[in-house]
Amino acid sequence: MKPAAFDYVVAESVDAAVAALAAADGEAKILAGGQSLVPMLNFRLLRPAILIDINRIPDLAFIEDRADEIAIGALTRHYRLETSPVIAVHLPVVADAMRHVAHLAIRNRGTIGGSLSHADPAAELPMLALLLDATLHAVSPAGPRTIAARDFFLGPLTVDLAGDEMVTRITMPKLPPATGWGFAEVARRSGDFALAAAAATLTLGNRTIAEARIAMTGIDETAKRASEAEALLMGQTLTPDLIDAAIAAVRAAVNPPTDLHASSDYRRHLIGVLVGRSLADAWRRAGAEQS
Repeated sequence: MKPAAFDYVVAESVDAAVAALAAADGEAKILAGGQSLVPMLNFRLLRPAILIDINRIPDLAFIEDRADEIAIGALTRHYRLETSPVIAVHLPVVADAMRHVAHLAIRNRGTIGGSLSHADPAAELPMLALLLDATLHAVSPAGPRTIAARDFFLGPLTVDLAGDEMVTRITMPKLPPATGWGFAEVARRSGDFALAAAAATLTLGNRTIAEARIAMTGIDETAKRASEAEALLMGQTLTPDLIDAAIAAVRAAVNPPTDLHASSDYRRHLIGVLVGRSLADAWRRAGAEQS
């Protein structure tokens, strides 16, 4: 299929892009990597009056080490996240997860700002944004605004962005010292969307868990944090019994959809397995097994 007719605008600056969004009165879409947008246009799931191409805007593609956080420009491609030495050192769970995103050709074009703004319920980046307590920085004619990742994802393909607002960068706090991480995903084929995926970080203090974070995707209308399981882990030493308790808490808290790819029961079982693997890997990488 072909998309419905639309006007095309190339924005040379953030101000120009925001002005075009405002002028379109909700009838425009931002074109960044286009890896999600273009298929939706071709299937006529979206029919914007205007596409605003932001690829020529300078200074929107970057990864910067800023003291205790990493700042990432909205036009930064997935492949750059996958291969960045800065990400590998300070946010290694992101680098690992990016290898599971679609195929190389798509990772070469897809952008972090586009993926987060698209908010696919099975995508890896929204899950990672929740896991890492990311902050999204957006701008509109009214000025700049920051949105915590936990408040950004409202539903499937729905986020807290006004029609005249665009994401310009994302900031993620660096992982604290003595923190291990884990990531696990199951898809039918390499490059497919995940049937389910989980990621975890464990920060140790005095050989016990001082902070636990678990995020999941593919199990609800948005990515989710497993707050009940996180609470169970605090102040504890990770044991097989504790992992089993965390898995039970995760399974009790989710109500996955049934679709042509998998049943709700299968996804509920699967997310428990993936959370267990992620926690075991995080514990090992935190150095607990050697202490």
